Amino acid sequence: MAEKNNQASPSAAATNGQHPTSDEESATLPSQELKRKKRIKLAIYISAFVVVQIIVITTFALTVMRVKSPKLRLGAISVQTLNASSSTPSFDMTFTTQVRIKNTNFGRFKFDATNARFMYEDRAVGQVRIPKSKAGMRSTKKIDVTVSLNSKELPSRSRYNLGNQLKTGVLSLTSEALLAGKVELMFVMKKKTSAKMGCTLEFNLSTKKIQYLNCYY
Repeated sequence: MAEKNNQASPSAAATNGQHPTSDEESATLPSQELKRKKRIKLAIYISAFVVVQIIVITTFALTVMRVKSPKLRLGAISVQTLNASSSTPSFDMTFTTQVRIKNTNFGRFKFDATNARFMYEDRAVGQVRIPKSKAGMRSTKKIDVTVSLNSKELPSRSRYNLGNQLKTGVLSLTSEALLAGKVELMFVMKKKTSAKMGCTLEFNLSTKKIQYLNCYY
């Protein structure tokens, strides 16, 4: 009886799970493969999420957070008075117009007061005040102004050229202005920027109307 018991012990030990059977091994392999595939899918999802976030942040930085210089222009001009003499030579005039500040930024543009200067041959013949104000986000601020100009301060050389030009029936002037201010982004960030204007104006002395207006910058 003792020998039988001793002979049964190794057999019992083998059947008690000391070594996995082939069925257990075949069940473990699919489970490990499934976990590996899940880890790969998770890594792919995380990578895709990171790429999307980078694209969103880059797009946000290049559009919303990018500050562009506002555009400064003169609107339609309505001549009130225009007197000119080629014999003197001299001129004086008054007209109304709009100063337009177009803000294309995703934040309002606050600007300081400045002057728009009007010139004949780079010599000042008058100016108009642009008051301190602000242009809303992606909008255009319009400021009505009345401009008075005259040739009283022109030097003799410019007067001589003015006389020759007035004989052609046209008065040519230029205008310039610079608005300095800040764009407010997300109500937190403030970035300095400016709006620059240059304009060419031609007035018809016969009709006493503006016949050409071009603003740039």
